[in-house]
Amino acid sequence: MRYEVAAEGVAGFDMVDWATQLRKGLLEMVVLATIAREGEAYGYRIVETLSRLPGLELSESTVYPMLSRLSKDRLLAVRSEPSPAGPPRRYYRLTPLGVRRLGEMQHTWKLVSQSVAAMIEGGAS
Repeated sequence: MRYEVAAEGVAGFDMVDWATQLRKGLLEMVVLATIAREGEAYGYRIVETLSRLPGLELSESTVYPMLSRLSKDRLLAVRSEPSPAGPPRRYYRLTPLGVRRLGEMQHTWKLVSQSVAAMIEGGAS
């Protein structure tokens, strides 16, 4: 049996783009999980937490639009409090719908990540 390899091969593969797309796919789940772990968190605290996690490398320009969308989708409740310096802080917490969505995402993530790990480690057939 003979296989052909495209002329471009790996040289045409953009690893940075692939990693960016992977992070975008995980963004909603990690934002919801961060808020669930804290109980309630303000935007910049969420950004700080996520920016420290190796491999995620999420920034304000990624997290704040996601917080806005999750609020509009009624997955997050928002309240404002005066800040010691600067504009008021917006605090986020999961709504019951947000808790349910996070649970569904975590269940799916566990299945997918276990399958991928098994495939990479050679255990899946």
